[in-house]
Amino acid sequence: MQRPDDRGRDALDDFDITTGDVDRLCAVTPDDVAPAPHLSFARNVFLPLTTACRYTCTYCTYFDPPGEASLMDREDVRNVLETGADAGCTEALFTFGDKPDDRYEAIHDQLDAWGHDSIHEYLYEMCELALDVGLLPHSNPGDLEREEMAMLAEVNASMGVMLETTADVDAHAGPRKKTPEQRLDTIRAAGEVGIPFTTGILVGIGEDWEDRAESLLAIRELDERYGHIQEVLVQPVVENERWNSPTPDAETLRRAVAMARSALPEEVSIQVPPNLAPVREVLDCGVDDLGGVSPVTDDHINPDYAWPGLDELEAIAGEAGVPLGERLPVYERFVDDGGWIDERIEAALAADTVHGERFRSVLEHGENPAEV
Repeated sequence: MQRPDDRGRDALDDFDITTGDVDRLCAVTPDDVAPAPHLSFARNVFLPLTTACRYTCTYCTYFDPPGEASLMDREDVRNVLETGADAGCTEALFTFGDKPDDRYEAIHDQLDAWGHDSIHEYLYEMCELALDVGLLPHSNPGDLEREEMAMLAEVNASMGVMLETTADVDAHAGPRKKTPEQRLDTIRAAGEVGIPFTTGILVGIGEDWEDRAESLLAIRELDERYGHIQEVLVQPVVENERWNSPTPDAETLRRAVAMARSALPEEVSIQVPPNLAPVREVLDCGVDDLGGVSPVTDDHINPDYAWPGLDELEAIAGEAGVPLGERLPVYERFVDDGGWIDERIEAALAADTVHGERFRSVLEHGENPAEV
């Protein structure tokens, strides 16, 4: 597809998105969608294996410059995992910057000293540790090749990466530029491998309404091909020490959420992070998930914006007049439909342990709670 203004982009060349599709989605308003009948959330523990990243996006506070980033060692990972498991968490959320060992010599050398050829091999080992401790891994390791995705799918209940936008924005500029092609290829690889997947768009990083529509339509088309998208985030960029532009206002977010709900099939959840957005003001636009929140760790990607407690989530749901249910990092429909999760994840769900019982209880009572 080429936009009418012919920006010369080729990220969407392989997609069947027409100008009419974009125009129709851009015309969607909050009045065109309905509130969800329930809300869900996951209880997680956040493990930033390293703050190194090959990219330097101007809105991101996560990455540290070369020489300042380090790796969590196995003992530190285990301590966090055990704390999370003891607190009743079900999800181990692993994250790090894109291929940090490609740019950071110290990270590469540390991985080598620990016997790993890449950060992805180390992540694999830490996911195995999470399963041993009694948590289900959900990894956000940035851009992946198909072979890397297939390897990590063996030890993850689900995975994810933010598409952010299909637009070529200045916020991604720099000597190591993040491109939409890379992100779309990663989401495509997840579909080819068959791993339940989470993605989403960022609102306010220099994209326009047509870009937002194209991004959502690209996600929809990938899900139509593979059926692997479990949820889509609509996340506003927030002010921080590296990003001084204003956060999108509530009306912008409401329209973007409504567009996402309209664009995507009903079984794909729409998430708005409650620590980054005025969730109460967008619930009537089709939001049905509040994401992963942690009782024991910070949001290391947005450290200035604390996760709400369970009592706050319950208050949000109560004010909306809908029930709140807990979910696992992998959505129930992917557990019920055979072939989506690896046998190791199936074994964890079926385990005759306190953690296995916890997983099964969440599946039985959580994701779609009955109206009360």
